[in-house]
Amino acid sequence: MQSTLNDKPDFHVAIIMDGNGRWAVRRGLPRSAGHRAGIAAARRVVEAAPDLGVTQLTLFAFSSDNWRRPAHEVRALMTLLRHYLQTELRQLLASGTRLTVIGRRDRLRRDLREEIASAEAASAGGERLHLQIAFDYSSRAGIANAATVWLGDDSPSRDAFRRLLARQGAGNGADVDLLIRSGGEKRLSDFLLWECAYAELCFLETLWPDFGADDLHAAIADFSSRERRFGALSRTPALEAAE
Repeated sequence: MQSTLNDKPDFHVAIIMDGNGRWAVRRGLPRSAGHRAGIAAARRVVEAAPDLGVTQLTLFAFSSDNWRRPAHEVRALMTLLRHYLQTELRQLLASGTRLTVIGRRDRLRRDLREEIASAEAASAGGERLHLQIAFDYSSRAGIANAATVWLGDDSPSRDAFRRLLARQGAGNGADVDLLIRSGGEKRLSDFLLWECAYAELCFLETLWPDFGADDLHAAIADFSSRERRFGALSRTPALEAAE
């Protein structure tokens, strides 16, 4: 039972876009230059994703733990999000992409919150690709907040909890099929923990600014060759003959 995409009506790829700072440092550039180069990589991936069968793409742009970084780097990341919204929205609309920003918004400046809301409203009709950008995002915080609400539910279920997660800014709760992390690290970093319960994981040495359509295509091709059992037994011919 291989993970072919032909029989999947929805295919959710999540990416931890890691390695921007190291990419810049290796070139003698400020870390902010790596983040700017990372936007170009994000553009390449967003453009390539629908033709590779991806219907939902979630990009991890800024963790809630990233507030610990130097103030000038945090300011640069905030500026880059605003720049992305302003420069990419027209292309997102033309390509049928719906944009959603997930995570906390109360710690963002009011004008940035307004930019986010405007871009989301303008792209709400997009049906070719649902692009989620995780910004000031913590999966643990979303789960904890949803669990607090869930305690008052007389008939809790996984589906009910999934809907609560969506209301807590954790995303729409759609299961991740393939999680990709660039930059050589091998951890989830508090990203989509609930949704990644049965995700296939792909860790790449490629630094994010060097990531392109070919890298996405290779990761999806590898995913398609894997057997996904979701806790069941393998359905290989040998086992079927023994049943």
